[in-house]
Amino acid sequence: PLPQGGSCTSLGLPILCPVNTHFAQWFLPAFYLLVSLLGLLGNGLGLWNLCASSRRNSWSSLSVLLCNLGVADLLYVVTLPFLVSYYLQGRVWLFGRGWCRLTRLLFHLNLYASIGFLTCVSVHRYLGIVHPLRMLGRCQRLAPSVCVSALVWGWVIAQLSPDFSFSKTDHTGTKCHDTTEHKNLGTYLPYILVVTVTGFVIPFLIIIGCYCHIVMVLWKNQNVDPNLKRKSIKLVVLVMVLFSVCFLPYHIFRNLNLLSRKWQLEGSCTQTLRNIYTAYQVTRGLASLNSALNPLLYLMASEDLTMRLRAFSQRIGQALRFLWQRQVRQHLDQNKLTIMVNEECEESNDL
Repeated sequence: PLPQGGSCTSLGLPILCPVNTHFAQWFLPAFYLLVSLLGLLGNGLGLWNLCASSRRNSWSSLSVLLCNLGVADLLYVVTLPFLVSYYLQGRVWLFGRGWCRLTRLLFHLNLYASIGFLTCVSVHRYLGIVHPLRMLGRCQRLAPSVCVSALVWGWVIAQLSPDFSFSKTDHTGTKCHDTTEHKNLGTYLPYILVVTVTGFVIPFLIIIGCYCHIVMVLWKNQNVDPNLKRKSIKLVVLVMVLFSVCFLPYHIFRNLNLLSRKWQLEGSCTQTLRNIYTAYQVTRGLASLNSALNPLLYLMASEDLTMRLRAFSQRIGQALRFLWQRQVRQHLDQNKLTIMVNEECEESNDL
């Protein structure tokens, strides 16, 4: 975000409403570091499992969608260490204007690609439950999912391409803004409102419609496979958590923060505007959290991955138990040796 504390910005524009910018400088690096570690581990493991499945020719249309979701997450989490460095350096960008623009772009690319592919996964599950016979043959073919994935990427890139026209750095190139400069705010705000509607609101409404219908069908139809019902309910809960925690707060407070900047430039300064800025920083961290939570979809969609993780955890547990028992035996042997030495010493002293 643009700095909003102090007497002036790096562009020489007066700051009308100082806010607490120090909060983001310790909160965001800690959050981004956690997300990068969890995101790399979870998505790397999920994609490894998909690649292992492809060698057995067991890919499904759902696997194609999840693979694209994992790629979007990995493209984003690899940029997080640069943002961690940026905030730990006191908001000093050391990696050039081009990389700043690309880093900010990949955040939005991941955000809206995640929303797009989560919408596709939800529609896929909706068709499989509500229209199982009609979609039985189509859902087993990979070509429709590949085409849908290409459309999602194309639509997301088309949405974000205008963002290239907005500057992300100041005139010195040492600040890397997640939005744009004050002077571009009049054009940037309407653009972001359009992206919010097309990239978030419409997919969210589609997902709500799909899941409401799924819940009604599962509730009325008592003949549904209990395993399918359990997986469907878990998917509904996970996707709604992702939207409620990661996506909804971010879109609300991003737009409120842009509006608050507009009001500040018009001379307004209240505690509410300061609170909006702080809340926006929190929601930025929550929005990045989707890259760490999305891998949970792999667990729901792949029984192979669940079995592999269970077997791996069992091997780790057995290894830890073996090491523990070995340490205990060594400790007991050491104690026995100490006792024997002490007894020999006592016998020597008696003689």
